Amino acid sequence: MKAIQVFEVLRKPLITEKGTALQAQGKYLFEVAAGANKAQVKEAVEKAFKVKVIGVNMMIVKGKVRRAGRGTTVTPDVKKAIVTLKSGDKIQLFEGV
Repeated sequence: MKAIQVFEVLRKPLITEKGTALQAQGKYLFEVAAGANKAQVKEAVEKAFKVKVIGVNMMIVKGKVRRAGRGTTVTPDVKKAIVTLKSGDKIQLFEGV
């Protein structure tokens, strides 16, 4: 199995209503690579944003069935990570959203 590089782990930040509510608790939401584990996500966030990560929670959101006319298709599965930072640390990417 091919190893995932540090900066290939984080796909994009997720700006959602629930995600912005979590920011008050020092938690940030990211979409991550499907093969990434908690240690890789922690290392990637610490290197990319120069913050201290306390914990990482991960989940897989299954794709939905979509219809277009008579045909159906399935959207791809997505892996998400909720990253908890040390109190006082912030990620500037999410500020002011």
